[in-house]
Amino acid sequence: MDVLTQTLLTGLTAGLLCRLYLLKSDYRRYPGYPHSVVTHLSLAAIASLIGAVAVPALAAREYTAITFLALVAQQFREIRNLERQSLAELEERELVPRGRDYIEGIARVFESRNYLVMFTSLGASLAAFYSHWSIGLALALLLTHISGHLKRGQYLGEIAVVEPAEITFRGPFLTVNGVVLMNVGLRQSREKILREGLAAVIKPKNDDARAVLHDAGQRQAILHTVATLLGTKLDIGEQEWTPIIRKKIDTGELVLYILPNEPDMECLLEAVRMTPVLESAVTRPLKSRVGRAAAD
Repeated sequence: MDVLTQTLLTGLTAGLLCRLYLLKSDYRRYPGYPHSVVTHLSLAAIASLIGAVAVPALAAREYTAITFLALVAQQFREIRNLERQSLAELEERELVPRGRDYIEGIARVFESRNYLVMFTSLGASLAAFYSHWSIGLALALLLTHISGHLKRGQYLGEIAVVEPAEITFRGPFLTVNGVVLMNVGLRQSREKILREGLAAVIKPKNDDARAVLHDAGQRQAILHTVATLLGTKLDIGEQEWTPIIRKKIDTGELVLYILPNEPDMECLLEAVRMTPVLESAVTRPLKSRVGRAAAD
């Protein structure tokens, strides 16, 4: 097997292995559908070939390959738009929607993973071209491990303390830890909420975390995660069963209410903790002099 073939096969194999490792379906079930999996693996094959071809092209001083890489990067940005549009169309029928911020985060993730695949393929093919294919695959395993580390973001449990809270009524008003959530007019509905409803309080660990919890998109992501994992008895036109999250304005804490299919408090707390922190919600007031002074 000549060097060129060895380089291309190593780069293609490395890229596909990296994408298979990153292509993990969890409770969100995306991209869990067979057609979505095929689409992402096909894009991974293209990204892998681009990374593999770049090395021999540049070695042969074919510098036009750089222009080709820039064109491919533009196409990967279009992939983000397609993912965003697909998820936005599915969002219309969700009873507890993800929210635009969550959708944008998912679209960014799928775009960035194509770049990780391309860089993994590039590194493996570079090692195979100048050394041996076995060195290339060994480097591919290392780069894949690094890619897996890079794909992991923060979770809410890392920036906030999540504790059980008590549901009470002040007349017809549903309250959690003193925060009024909504008016429930029917006595039977109030009794059902007291009997089967769950509530939690989310306390930020610092001012940076409080800024994250202030974001409306992050709050919607929490509701969607909890409703997905525990289920909800919400149905179309039944507002009293709607999961709600509100801010305690004096402290920045959030209180959450849900009428779940699985009324398990520990599962509720864990579901809140494993909600991803959205990139669009992250701000760092403590990184500024004014933010630190205000915190003091």
